Parts: sequence; C-alpha cells; structure tokens
Amino acid sequence: MTYVSFPTNKPLDFVAIGRLCIDLNANEINRPMEETMTFTKYVGGSPANITIGMSRLGLKTAFIGKVANDQMGRFITDYLHRNHIDTTNVVTDTTGAVTGLAFTEIKSPTDCSILMYRDNVADLKLTPGEVQEELIAGAKVLLISGTALAKSPSREAVFQALNYAKKHGAIIVFDLDYRPYTWSSPEETAVYYNLAAEKCDIILGTREEFDMMECFESNASHNDKITAAKWFDYSAKIVIIKHGKEGSIAYTQDDEGHRAKSFPAKVVKTFGAGDSYAAGFLYGVMQGWTLEKSMEFGSAAACIVISSHSCSDAMPSAEQVHDYIERCNRNEITAS
Repeated sequence: MTYVSFPTNKPLDFVAIGRLCIDLNANEINRPMEETMTFTKYVGGSPANITIGMSRLGLKTAFIGKVANDQMGRFITDYLHRNHIDTTNVVTDTTGAVTGLAFTEIKSPTDCSILMYRDNVADLKLTPGEVQEELIAGAKVLLISGTALAKSPSREAVFQALNYAKKHGAIIVFDLDYRPYTWSSPEETAVYYNLAAEKCDIILGTREEFDMMECFESNASHNDKITAAKWFDYSAKIVIIKHGKEGSIAYTQDDEGHRAKSFPAKVVKTFGAGDSYAAGFLYGVMQGWTLEKSMEFGSAAACIVISSHSCSDAMPSAEQVHDYIERCNRNEITAS
C-alpha cells in the first residue's frame, strides 16, 4: 500500500535545510577523549549526512544552508559538490561566524559520545530571505531537522522553507534530531517542534525525542500509538518511532504498526545510524516500496555506516545496501 504520493515532473528528488558542520572522529578507538590525540575530519550534521546518503543512493539532491567564510566552510561546500549535491543555496556567512565542530569519542562500540562546539555557528545564521523558493518548488521532498529550529534567524528560515514546500506541493519530512545543548529550555523546544511537525508528512524520531515534544501533554505510558495518532490529525502520513536496539516501528493512518527485520553489524560506533537509516528508508518509500521493505533497506544502510569510522564518507550506494542484505540473508540460511 502507498501511504505517500510524491509529486512528479520535478527536477530535484530531495532537498534538505539545516546544519552543516565538521565531524572530527577519534582515531584512537577504545580510549577516552582526554587521551585521544588524533582525529579524522569529515563533513557532518544530520541533514547533511542524510542528503549525502540520498545522493549516494542515486537521487538528485540539493542543500539549503550557510557555511562560514573560512577553510572549513569551503571544505564543506566542496565536499557536497563532489558528492553531486546542488549547492546553489549554500550561502557563505559574512558576519564572522564559525563552522560548528563535533568531536566524537569512541570508548567502545556501544559507549560513544559527542563534544559539540556550537557558539556563533554559521549554520544558525541562515535567514528567511536567503531561502530560494524556486529550489524548493522544484523538489519532490523537503527535509527539515530539529537543530535548525533552535535559534533565530535559522528558525524562521526553516518555517519559510516549510511555507514554500506547502505552496508547491513537496512532501515534507521532519527528522527530529534533538540536541538539548542548542536550546534554552524543554518548553521552548516542544513549542517549536510541535509547530513544525504540524506541517510534515513524514516524522522520524526516537521515543525520547517524541517524549520531549509531549512535555505539555498527558502520555505517561509513552504509548507509541497515542503519540503517532496526534500527528495524523495534521499532515502526517507516516510516523516512525525508533527504539534503539529494539528496532523501529512505522505507524500509519490505518492504525497499523509496521516492523521490519534487523541485520547483524560489526559495530565500530553508534552515531550515524539514524542518518543512514533515514536516507535508506526515504529512498525506499520514494521508490514505491512497502514500508517494511523500506525500513529493512534503512536498517541495512545503518549497519553499513556503524561498521565504519565515518558517517558521511560511509553512506552506501544502493548496490552496496542490496549486497549487504543478500549476504545477511545467505548467512541466515546457512546458519539455519
């Protein structure tokens, strides 16, 4: 069954708006950051990673954002360009803002943390007037993420992008991507997350992220069905609630909870899983696959990324994901 109908005859498959930053991933695995001496540089930021993932899967993509007028900003723009992502709406800051940095600590495959530097960052300086309506008008999908809602003028830029997407019939995806250190209070976060979510067709987040959005509501049992049902009264067609190792559940307006099989992975680190899952899942939905097949594809993409040192560099091609699924299925048959 098809739950979302994507517009046709548009030149772009996918455009995202939001955070562009630098990931500095620890080279010394199984060591605390205090003792880590070397890091490898990658492009980072959840919406950037998802867009890179979609481009690697063969879709035509673009990005809306702002980078610092420095070496790191130029590195980001060049990386997007080399990954065939349209950067005509990646604006260069002129105020002296800097590039956000994320240092990652990999103490063990399951004990990872991120140290963020987000003061005066360029990506939060994007203004509503810098969002190109024609770019969104030519896209089938617009993805927003929660971090870009944290401060003005980026917050208003996201809502302007939402207005353009609604006007031109794009499918809107909300990757909740909640980072508490960028917000003033839980109440502020809940208000703006809820206002944005009302306009979105597909919403993806963890159970904890949805709990944050419900701080003014009564859902003491943290019931997924109650959480999802609220958004079906607005624009939502699919709500995905992620439960970590227990997997994800996709809820639809027919009150069904869709689950898919998971795959084994040789885990190096845990971060990046959500971004690669989102790219794989959205790719599948845009191909007209069932929700179960789309979720399975997203899970396999996530396994590939968490088995690698990087996030953006590790985003797989469609062929790599299909091969991974086939190998896992063969091993499962052999084991049985």
